[in-house]
Amino acid sequence: MENLNQVEILLVEDNPRDAEMTLRALRKNHLTNKVLVVGDGEQALDYLYTRGKYAEQDYDCRPKIILLDLKLPKVDGKEVLCTIKSDPDKKMIPVIALTSSREERDIFETYQLGVNSYIVKPVDFDKFVEAVNEIGLYWLLLNQQ
Repeated sequence: MENLNQVEILLVEDNPRDAEMTLRALRKNHLTNKVLVVGDGEQALDYLYTRGKYAEQDYDCRPKIILLDLKLPKVDGKEVLCTIKSDPDKKMIPVIALTSSREERDIFETYQLGVNSYIVKPVDFDKFVEAVNEIGLYWLLLNQQ
């Protein structure tokens, strides 16, 4: 098994097209060395809590950031966020909601649950690349963890 303890970005995205677009944007900005993509909230929690297919890795796995879609199958993104932010061992991991929802209720609830940033996915690819670049520059390079 690959060394999943070296993951820098955990991308939680159920839409393969959006996941690929995010990976392309990360590649374009040279930020894809250590990205793990999971397709639902349950897989994200399995990775973070070393369950299921991730049971063999060290429990102390901590990606530098989590890019989290809100509308996910199995375990919803808000529930994933709530689980992470209520856990003393995981709550310091920056979680960025990267979602298509512009609903004020989603934004408000997500910040109440402890999200570090809320970004609406731009439809235009160039704007999306720019947004991902800014996420990467700030959360991976400038932010002190």
